[in-house]
Amino acid sequence: MRDKQPNTLRSFGGPHDLGDPDDRSLRKVEKEVLIPQIMRDRAKNEKCIQEVKDFTECCKNSNLLMVLKCRKQNTALKDCLALWYNDLKFKEECTLKYLEQRSEYRRTGISPIPKTKKIAAT
Repeated sequence: MRDKQPNTLRSFGGPHDLGDPDDRSLRKVEKEVLIPQIMRDRAKNEKCIQEVKDFTECCKNSNLLMVLKCRKQNTALKDCLALWYNDLKFKEECTLKYLEQRSEYRRTGISPIPKTKKIAAT
């Protein structure tokens, strides 16, 4: 009888044992967490710039009453983000961008996301 190896012990292959750089399959966590995060970040930073700016300004100027005063800006921001989040072409772009980054990481062993430095509490 063959023993099955747990997923944590399997060899990933590739030049740095991080996986095949040419593999285009996606795991569940990549589909449901990582790619949607890229979509949200890109939508906020590239597609909904004015809505983010308007909402941020409203919140800065409203202090504690921002929940009441910034409804219009919040709705506009949510609508803009939802528009891009539900755009299949945009999702495909973000998926391809993720796959390129993952492939480069697997090929080089260098993460495309710089590690943040932890600040020691004094």
